[in-house]
Amino acid sequence: MFVAASTNCFPDLPLDSALERLVDLEYTAVEIVIHETGGCLKPSEVARDWDRVVRRCRQTYRMTVAAYSVDIEAEGPEYFGQLAACCRLAKATRVVTMVVRASELGTPFNAEVERLREMVRIATGEGVRLALLTETGRMSEDPDTVVVLCDNVHGLGVTLDPSHFIYGGRGGKGYRQLLKYVCHVRLRDTTPEKLQVRVGQGRVEYGKLLAQLERVGYHRALCVDITPMDGVDHGGELRKMRLLLESLL
Repeated sequence: MFVAASTNCFPDLPLDSALERLVDLEYTAVEIVIHETGGCLKPSEVARDWDRVVRRCRQTYRMTVAAYSVDIEAEGPEYFGQLAACCRLAKATRVVTMVVRASELGTPFNAEVERLREMVRIATGEGVRLALLTETGRMSEDPDTVVVLCDNVHGLGVTLDPSHFIYGGRGGKGYRQLLKYVCHVRLRDTTPEKLQVRVGQGRVEYGKLLAQLERVGYHRALCVDITPMDGVDHGGELRKMRLLLESLL
């Protein structure tokens, strides 16, 4: 396992500036966020100007790109076209893992299975592993549902974000059944009342989590995803989390 950080840690900065800040904080691996809203790159931009985006994603200040996070707002054929472009980007930059979001709660289960199957088909053709993000308010908020989705969509992996199993009083439900599917991990500290709090003030048990991941043979990124908080030294929080995780490895 190794420590990485998301460009989402600096949501208001362009890609180059976010990478520079992470290098200054001594991170050596990064997850690049490609979201139509709030990303340092956009899926529509990848599809429209693929060559230029590839050049930008290769200029990472010697940081390893651990994963891409992709959130597409287009619908129908355009959705899958933008996904295909992002998968080609991943292949061109030798990135295996791509984080994607589940559909919102209330989506018919069979429709979600069919959507994910088509997404996995596209990704697999480019040598990319899709990793469904565990997230409150989405079909992936329940660990048992995620397991059923993975069992029905061959090749689908999981991005484990334990915060979403704590926030909102969900701390009583374990997620051990998910661990064999995990191919990416996102981390911050969390309480039942707040999705993000200062490092050390929440309920994420980092040592226990790393031990569980080690037992299932997980060897990929532990990605820090901490956004700025009012009145808090943001750089200090990112540095503290990096040092904490490195001390546990």
